[in-house]
Amino acid sequence: QVQLVESGGGLVQAGGSLRLSCAASGRTFSSYTMGWFRRAPGKEREFVAAISWSGGSTYYADSVKGRFTISRDNAKNTVYLQMNSLKPEDTAVYYCAADAVPPGNYSGSYYPYEYDYWGQGTQVTVSS
Repeated sequence: QVQLVESGGGLVQAGGSLRLSCAASGRTFSSYTMGWFRRAPGKEREFVAAISWSGGSTYYADSVKGRFTISRDNAKNTVYLQMNSLKPEDTAVYYCAADAVPPGNYSGSYYPYEYDYWGQGTQVTVSS
């Protein structure tokens, strides 16, 4: 069982930056690949970024590539999402998620159904 708690959301002007954090409970954090998703008003949850167990591999949605960076600190049981050059269309509730992928080949997990545990979400609002 993994519990995830996001923080770091807020209101920011377009062009600004925010860093989201997701703290995980338990001693097996490093055995999970992690992802960030978002849900904008009236839209379905969409993939933002994912990271492998050690952080050596990262994957991004085209809409955030070059602006967002996912990272993790396994010693702190925390995954981060650094968001730069924010746009109004980035406004959404952001969720982190943990995927119990068996050790081996990993090429990213892009769909919500692939993840086993979810946080409660943190609101990000970008004003124009």
